[in-house]
Amino acid sequence: MSVFAIADLHLALGIDKPMDVFGGRWSNYMEKLKNNWLETVRESDTVIIPGDISWATYIENAYEDFKYIDVLPGKKIISKGNHDYWWTTSSKLNKYLMENKFETIFFMHNNAFVAENFAVCGTRGWKCPGEDDFKKDDEKIYLREIERLELSIKASMGLEYSERLVFMHYPPVTAKSQTSGFMEVMKKHGITRCFYGHLHGEGIKGAVEGDYEGVVLKLISADYLNFVPMMVNSQQAVDRTLMSGYIDS
Repeated sequence: MSVFAIADLHLALGIDKPMDVFGGRWSNYMEKLKNNWLETVRESDTVIIPGDISWATYIENAYEDFKYIDVLPGKKIISKGNHDYWWTTSSKLNKYLMENKFETIFFMHNNAFVAENFAVCGTRGWKCPGEDDFKKDDEKIYLREIERLELSIKASMGLEYSERLVFMHYPPVTAKSQTSGFMEVMKKHGITRCFYGHLHGEGIKGAVEGDYEGVVLKLISADYLNFVPMMVNSQQAVDRTLMSGYIDS
């Protein structure tokens, strides 16, 4: 039994939303993801998907995308991304899963899960102070997301695990922000590994990876992983894509 991670599926089975603007890797990406998932993930495994799941605007329009995820092997733990406009309250989301009999999908929102020997925590995140596009209106969201990360990590207390992992949609730090409240929360709680998505195409070149202030950061956006879910069970597995790098095609 293993734990995998992959962000930014950007499923569009119910809407016409071309993704090739982010590069050639997105050509036929949903079929590519499905085939790679089937070759990599077993029914006993868990896959963490931190954000940008579906392009649907409303949850009612996301049925085909959720069905796509549900029938794939493994348990899936999903959190919110900046393009998940369909996201609503936890009670409505869980009711939607129950009504449609999506039994392999779970939502992470101010809570935590245990997968194998890991406590799985996280939040969406947001832009960080110091970035060019961080405006006054962003501060409220930024602070709220820091609080949500704190709540998720605290929710893991009392659970049995060997390591706590954090999964975010936005990077917890960028080259321009240098540090953030997200990093401070993780350091305070002894988090040693954080996985994030959000970056695509040219944006990937600015990703901060590796040991940063004592936390190992890893980019897991789907196109960066070439649409192959990445195993996070061991540090060696985390490092495998660091050696290969990213080449758009």
